[in-house]
Amino acid sequence: MTKAKEVLLFGALAFVWGTAFTAIEIGLETLPPLLFAAVRLDIAALIFVGAILFSRLEWLPRTRADLALILSNGILVIGAHFAFSFVGQSYVSSGVAAIVLSFTPIITPLIAIRVLPTERIYLTDVIGLCTGLAGVIAIAVAGGSFDGQLLGIGLLLGSAVVFALGSVLTERWTAVLPTLSLHAWSMATGAVFLHATAYAYSGVSIRNVTWTPSAAAALAYLGIFATAGGFLLYFTLLNRIGATNVSLINYASPVVATIFGATLLGEQLTAATVAGFALIVVGFALCNIRPLWRLSRSIRNAGVPTRSLERDEVRVKGNVYKTTTDSPNYLHSSD
Repeated sequence: MTKAKEVLLFGALAFVWGTAFTAIEIGLETLPPLLFAAVRLDIAALIFVGAILFSRLEWLPRTRADLALILSNGILVIGAHFAFSFVGQSYVSSGVAAIVLSFTPIITPLIAIRVLPTERIYLTDVIGLCTGLAGVIAIAVAGGSFDGQLLGIGLLLGSAVVFALGSVLTERWTAVLPTLSLHAWSMATGAVFLHATAYAYSGVSIRNVTWTPSAAAALAYLGIFATAGGFLLYFTLLNRIGATNVSLINYASPVVATIFGATLLGEQLTAATVAGFALIVVGFALCNIRPLWRLSRSIRNAGVPTRSLERDEVRVKGNVYKTTTDSPNYLHSSD
């Protein structure tokens, strides 16, 4: 896959995940948050099941790791994450919701340190976490009140935490199932979790909902494009450009969400919210300074032309070495 195609896929993912917040805002006007999230997953799970049947992939979980991953992804990464985020967004604008959720990559390393014994904490991680939290606090007070705005941001922070926890836990197991089958089961598990939570929380089911054309359109967009299509784009990019590069989607999609929220919904963006988002981005950079440095170095080296080697030269990790005539096993650097 060429770099141009990867950029197009990244842009498409930022678009569908950014506009998802706008669609959620539209659907929340008439649909109960938890049931809305559950039906979104129903649609996406059916699409994934159809893709599995069409591709004739293995679909039955066979190991404990398969089951652990399905439960972790279904209950935490998808179910609880959507529960907190949909209810949280019912108190704040779509742009603010997207920006607060961009805190997820900052909290992830801190959770990984506690859960995964191989992870280490660095000073930059601590500074980055504090900087990101300062950004979230700035956004929390941007609305000028501590009622619904604060509650919504607290719920969105909870969404970021459970998503990060579930993502870290998945590092402890290696699945036998194909990725498509694994996430079909995860989405179905998340849908069951959300349906049960919605009924326990408010006693609502699909039979109690009054559907409007805008709510139905928002739901269809979320289920088909933002969830099923978005996750397919995400895993394609994850395999092509790696986790660090893909994590930058957390800072592209809020920009899209903010633009569409202002254009279609008339949402206002305050200076404090912009400043908070900037602090969150700085916090992310500090928490990921080492992989981001390696990424920037690889980008710089990508544009440098590589000359052909002479017969007595070899290239090791980007460096060219010349063999001496005295010993073919002895190498020294060649400019």
